[in-house]
Amino acid sequence: MTVLSSTPRRATCAACLRARSACICRWVQPLSSRVDLLILQHPLEVRNAKNSARLLHLCVTGSQIEVGERFDGAALHALLYADGRVPLLLYPETPGEPAAPVDAALQAQPERLRLVVLDATWRKSRKMLRLNPGLQALPRLALHDVPASAYRIRKAHAPHQLSTLEAAAVALAQLEGDDGQYRPLLQAFDGFVQQQAALFTRLNPS
Repeated sequence: MTVLSSTPRRATCAACLRARSACICRWVQPLSSRVDLLILQHPLEVRNAKNSARLLHLCVTGSQIEVGERFDGAALHALLYADGRVPLLLYPETPGEPAAPVDAALQAQPERLRLVVLDATWRKSRKMLRLNPGLQALPRLALHDVPASAYRIRKAHAPHQLSTLEAAAVALAQLEGDDGQYRPLLQAFDGFVQQQAALFTRLNPS
């Protein structure tokens, strides 16, 4: 016997993967980047309402988002080095895990680069690194002049810990030497944060 659920499925936006009542597509600000963007998203982040990676992906033309925790080695290699790009991992160096240095001359050629961003909590991102030797071997990009995060809807352990979207925006601007180009991306993020805060207040009235 087939049992039919009495609870109808909520209509979902095919672009942002959220319920249509919480769709974030109105904040999408399409922009192009000379640096290719690859987002590796932990499975637990896919349906997290506070997650910013989907908005980042929708805004940056040509970006790619792949979901997983442990990736097949050959498949990951193909993603990292597709089209002859040189991958840089956006991740801080950690004690006991020295990273390969980033070639300064290469950083001056953004059209040759692929920025690899891990979308996960700090704990899960460290696990993703351990499980994927291909990521461990990448040179890591360190951010300069990191602003305080505007990610007030999600807990951070320190002011410099940014959302995935904020960190990627700072990194792309740093690699291309143009802060202004990615300002619309941060403006889109501000709208997204305001929307999520309003939804939380509506669902959790004081």
